[in-house]
Amino acid sequence: MVGDASGADGSHPGAAPRAAATPNVLLLVTDDQGAWALGSRMPELRTPTLDRLQREGRTFEQFFCASPVCSPARASLTTGRMPSAHGVHDWLRPEALARTDAPLRPFEPDFLEGLPGADSLGAMFSRHGYRCGMTGKWHLGSAASPAEGFEYWYAHQLGGGPYYDAPIWQQADGTGIPASPAQPGTEPAYLTDAITERALDFLGMTEADDRPFFLQVNWTAPHDPWFDGNHPADLLDLYAETDFPSVPQPPPHPWFVPENFPRAGADRHGALAGYCAALSGVDRSIEALLAQLERSGLLEDTIVVFTSDNGFSCGHHGIWGKGNATTPLNLWEPSITVPLIVRWPGHVPAGTRDRTPTSATGLLETLAELTGAVPLEDPLRAGRSFAARVVGGRGSPGLGDETIVIHDEYGAHRMIRTDGWKLVVRREGPTELYHLQDDPGEERDLSHDAAHAGRRRALADDLTSWFAAHETPALSGWDTAVDGAGQRRPVG
Repeated sequence: MVGDASGADGSHPGAAPRAAATPNVLLLVTDDQGAWALGSRMPELRTPTLDRLQREGRTFEQFFCASPVCSPARASLTTGRMPSAHGVHDWLRPEALARTDAPLRPFEPDFLEGLPGADSLGAMFSRHGYRCGMTGKWHLGSAASPAEGFEYWYAHQLGGGPYYDAPIWQQADGTGIPASPAQPGTEPAYLTDAITERALDFLGMTEADDRPFFLQVNWTAPHDPWFDGNHPADLLDLYAETDFPSVPQPPPHPWFVPENFPRAGADRHGALAGYCAALSGVDRSIEALLAQLERSGLLEDTIVVFTSDNGFSCGHHGIWGKGNATTPLNLWEPSITVPLIVRWPGHVPAGTRDRTPTSATGLLETLAELTGAVPLEDPLRAGRSFAARVVGGRGSPGLGDETIVIHDEYGAHRMIRTDGWKLVVRREGPTELYHLQDDPGEERDLSHDAAHAGRRRALADDLTSWFAAHETPALSGWDTAVDGAGQRRPVG
């Protein structure tokens, strides 16, 4: 498949020429999966396929999303920009995605549509001659029609909800090949399986196509709901006999808003069983995708990337939830760290780990470098390629020798994390300063300690200057009223 092409120059009409060895890309994205929720860190978790990916690939143990909530984190993952350069600052509310009157009509287009100077994964790979597909949760505007670059599209209407009878956009012929226009519907099957079935459909069509593929599979799991029959009994039964000893149970943090997850507080085991069952459902889905690629002879030529949109706490740091689980909004480590595993046999050393802090904003440039795709020049793109570390071994450069700086934001809340220190500043509300080397649990705020006043000022100055170079005034979150309750309109 990968070596053949329809044009004399090895390309499809309008596509950039490509090398015969151009790899496929399978990007697997979960929803609300903390970095702690891998079998290597949580022995109770039953995810044999993710365990396999870790054995056969490289695990990034300090991988940071750009914002601790879904829509801005996803927008940053696909563009490489921070929220203050793409304008998505909170999860997008239903009224931002579609009208509720009948017949259902799109209300806002993709929030990234027409964003000046920005590139995206789908657009980049399409320009490079890839056949691009997306199945599952988009949550960057109305998903009634495909985002730029995608030829195959099976999308959730919203950003979450029930796992059975989930609201979806469906094609009249039942495929994921867009016709005009998609119609609102519900998915009777278990949503994780339905998203996977459409991904398998895309892969089946790809076998007869001479182009490489880029497939993004966006499950809603393990996002709640976790109770009330939302997950199959066989998945829940995997966790019937454990009390989840690896998951901490500290007292509630004073900032925690328990009303967001009242049932988790009343039934810890039930909530954790549902959360883990959802992940086990994803795991068996990944097994099916890998098996199909193996049967078709494409697996060894496919870069498999597994990650999540944002982190999550199931009691960690005294909260349930992510950045909007507290008042004020938080940027603690469990909310901003997510898994990243990359498998590419013959290129990525198997069973290796990278402990260098790494930002999800670098994924676009990393995949561009690994595949030979060329992203548009974008001075506002915050991320830089970490491809050398993806393919590097234990002794390769860049595995912890240099100072790495990570930035995060959530509305008027910003973070800089560097050299063992972390500073969080807010336009209104408390400042936080932590020495992560001595206090990895972020339990001792040093922001009011006179001994660290100089460090606080220096970090604050660095934070201000960095954001000045990676935001636009019209899209900046610093002057917004983002409160974690959702975004209704594009900024700017």
